Amino acid sequence: MTSLHPKLKDVTERIEARSKDTREAYLDLIRGRKPEGFARQKLADGNLAHASAGCAVMDKTQLLGANWPNIGVITAYNDMLSAHAPYEHYPEILRDEARKVNATAQVAGGVPAMCDGVTQGQQGMELSLFSRDVIALASGVSLSHDMFDGALHLGICDKIVPGLMIAALRFGWLPHIFVPGGPMPSGLPNPEKQRIRQEYALGKVGRDALLKAESESYHSPGTCTFYGTANSNQMLMEVMGLHIPGAAFENPGTPLREALTRAAVRRVVELTVKRDYTPMGEMIDAKSWVNAMVGLMATGGSTNHALHIPAMAAASGYQITLEDFEDVSAVTPLLCRIYPNGPADVNHFQAAGGMSFVMKELLKAGLLNGEANGLMGKLSEHAREPWLDNGELAFRDAPETSGDLDIVRPVEDPFQPEGGLRMLDGPLGRGVIKVSSVKPDRMVIEAPARVFDNQEGLKDAFKNGELDKDVIAVVRFQGPAANGMPELHALSPALGALQDKGYKVALVTDGRMSGASGKIPAAIHVGPEAARGGALARVRDGDVIRLDAETGRLDIQVPEDEFNAREPVQFRPNIRGQGLGRELFGAFRDNAGRPESGGSLFDFFLPVGG
Repeated sequence: MTSLHPKLKDVTERIEARSKDTREAYLDLIRGRKPEGFARQKLADGNLAHASAGCAVMDKTQLLGANWPNIGVITAYNDMLSAHAPYEHYPEILRDEARKVNATAQVAGGVPAMCDGVTQGQQGMELSLFSRDVIALASGVSLSHDMFDGALHLGICDKIVPGLMIAALRFGWLPHIFVPGGPMPSGLPNPEKQRIRQEYALGKVGRDALLKAESESYHSPGTCTFYGTANSNQMLMEVMGLHIPGAAFENPGTPLREALTRAAVRRVVELTVKRDYTPMGEMIDAKSWVNAMVGLMATGGSTNHALHIPAMAAASGYQITLEDFEDVSAVTPLLCRIYPNGPADVNHFQAAGGMSFVMKELLKAGLLNGEANGLMGKLSEHAREPWLDNGELAFRDAPETSGDLDIVRPVEDPFQPEGGLRMLDGPLGRGVIKVSSVKPDRMVIEAPARVFDNQEGLKDAFKNGELDKDVIAVVRFQGPAANGMPELHALSPALGALQDKGYKVALVTDGRMSGASGKIPAAIHVGPEAARGGALARVRDGDVIRLDAETGRLDIQVPEDEFNAREPVQFRPNIRGQGLGRELFGAFRDNAGRPESGGSLFDFFLPVGG
């Protein structure tokens, strides 16, 4: 294993330095809760009777006797969300395996699990980012019963894993393992699905053709197969050592998937008090968070993690900034092309070498810190591939070579020398752009602005032919304080169709784009957001904007004095396309100094670390 790259060493050390006080406060918190025996031994008889009343007799005996560790299960199961539908029968599997290793398991609670695919372009999307904090709180409530000596987290998609992580770290004196369900088998190729979406946006095909394509793409239980936020979550859990190695991308319903699920039970039991006690809050440190950023850059993962990683890290006492992302991206090569960064899906990626190959390559180059801790020991022990040896789970070395160089490459021959995300800065604010799927001739876009205060305005202008020209669409009032910061992926077909016509097209917004978004240059998360008087509130139709992803600039060709003298447009809540997020949650407030869109309602339960 090669020594860690000096730039990554520097980033790690400065995170540790700036986080010294908050990390120490966090460690004091969890060390003050270090268990001396099984958790339920502290409960009164009445408490314990309530907690065991509904159990099977074989479990009740052990729970009342307090002789075995008890594992809490937090589940995001619902059968509307394809990624989480496989979790329906997991509790039976987990309880059965726990008994085999002298432990018990109980479903401690469920958390909401919304599907961004269902809510994309709808008002429900305004609750998407908020749901992360609701999940964190719901998980914390579930674990608050002091019945548990470890926890298993059943969640996959978008805001769900980050919410579960925030709660797991708040209960960091326990060991925690994340248990994925796996991607659905490949259906209609993603590029073909995208082509039909654009044809529909142009009016060339009808809704029947669109629905047929969508249904053939999203066709069975399992995670969507493109490399969006859900599968980026699974990548993060792998590079942070929070999965059984290789668990991320095995399909649901296979013998290997069940073997990996059962292995998670066995391992979390091994990590409990009176055994090989390993509290998650001490296992996850600054090295882990730098590894997470490296994994994100090397695979071209979701821009949503520029929001989630700082929020999750804050829950463990670490302060991460956009400069950290910038410096990590500068030295991390892009090794993967998975849709939307290329035509392959995650099943193709898995077959070509998957996470074990990527981790092996990054470790070899000193780009992953193999000294970081994981569930199996050092992270270097996680760069392995699971398989069944006569029906038993076993692990073998990662593949030596890529199975398909169009999908995953060795570190010596990357798709590009820098990572998949870049930071932008300039008079319009600071933001993020995903460059892993943007063609070289689209990295710099200079064009007149067309300003919209909601998604629907852009869609209407597209349908009316008003955008058939070089244009930078500015969609503002999409930040946390305005309407919950919804994803704007529903704009991709229209913008993609304009780009395919040969126009220079880009998007600038204080909102988000889906992890599935790609080929349109998009400056997102631009802050300060317009609803708080950010510069986007002063942009007017016709202003020439220059988005330069090569130099990391976001400029406007208006004299500085003139631009700054403009009266910002005021946010008007409850206009068309806005309101549900504000009505239910109110304006999203900063908490404990976190980035504007990285705060968490869970801070009220975690006064340190953020």
